Amino acid sequence: MTKRPSFEIAGKSIDAGSRKTVNIPVSTLSDHTPVTLSAHVIHGRNDGPTMFVSAGIHGDEVIGVEIVRRLLRAKNLKSLRGTLIVVPIVNTFGFLNHSRYLPDRRDLNRCFPGSPNGSLGSRLAHIFLNEIVARCSVGIDLHSAAINRTNLPQVRVSANNRDTMKLAHVFGAPVILTSALRDGSLRQEAKKIGVDVLLYEAGEGMRFDEMSVRAGLAGILRVLKKMDMLPLAGIAGPKAKSVVCADSHWLRAPAGGLLRMFKAEGDVVDEGDIVAAISDPFGNGEIEVATRYSGIIVGRAVIPIVHEGDALFHVAAVKSSDAAEAAVDDLATQLEEAPLFDEDEII
Repeated sequence: MTKRPSFEIAGKSIDAGSRKTVNIPVSTLSDHTPVTLSAHVIHGRNDGPTMFVSAGIHGDEVIGVEIVRRLLRAKNLKSLRGTLIVVPIVNTFGFLNHSRYLPDRRDLNRCFPGSPNGSLGSRLAHIFLNEIVARCSVGIDLHSAAINRTNLPQVRVSANNRDTMKLAHVFGAPVILTSALRDGSLRQEAKKIGVDVLLYEAGEGMRFDEMSVRAGLAGILRVLKKMDMLPLAGIAGPKAKSVVCADSHWLRAPAGGLLRMFKAEGDVVDEGDIVAAISDPFGNGEIEVATRYSGIIVGRAVIPIVHEGDALFHVAAVKSSDAAEAAVDDLATQLEEAPLFDEDEII
């Protein structure tokens, strides 16, 4: 039997049936500290697809880093077919500074495809796209809401891509939100080179959320199973179908003041429902915030102090309120009942 060839990346070789962390040089800090793009490569003994999982493109989105940590400890990976490339932190600069952005205030997810001679963001985007993404046929990119907001676990895909839509249903997050490709984004540039990317959104910036972590880890393992990279046993499929939403909008604060919320992420609302109230500190007046149409709350603000125009609730439209509520409840129950994937206590 011919042995599977080793996997070559950044001048390093990973033998079939082994795993290794590879540090790809990116830059140096002003104090001469080297910065690398660290990728953990698991190269299975048997042939199969090559897939990447990435987190920390925005440095303050730490939930993805925790999902990756648990993924790399999953015992299932001992039976991996094909090759899995895992990058826990793409934007090291932002991660160290607890910032969404790079030191030059650029958003890395608007810097693709990048250039080897451009800005810091452009160079990092170029390295990640060419050294990691281009080697794969599919990828999962992990995100969270920004600081002071939180997201219901959801997968975002293009409406006209049947392949990613199928994988999104396999992933099993409560909501699948179709969204257009944005200029300079990883998803857009990956598509141009023939790589499909699922974008997972869940939780809050600079916070861990157990439900979001579990949903992300379970989803990744299901996708690996669907791609025949992991054996069928031991990975349960989603208990209910994800709710597919083709349209969404933000409810914004009609005035500044103190915000009291009556609904949370995952709640299903009808047109005209009162979801919050804003009052002044003296209690002299109160303005109610009502929904514009039926939908499911997929994101919201988490601080009670708001200015006029601030985004309060992200509401995604649904065809059936009852079906959406049932699906979210079933998937949430499944995650609550599932055992942890390592020995850690609940965070």
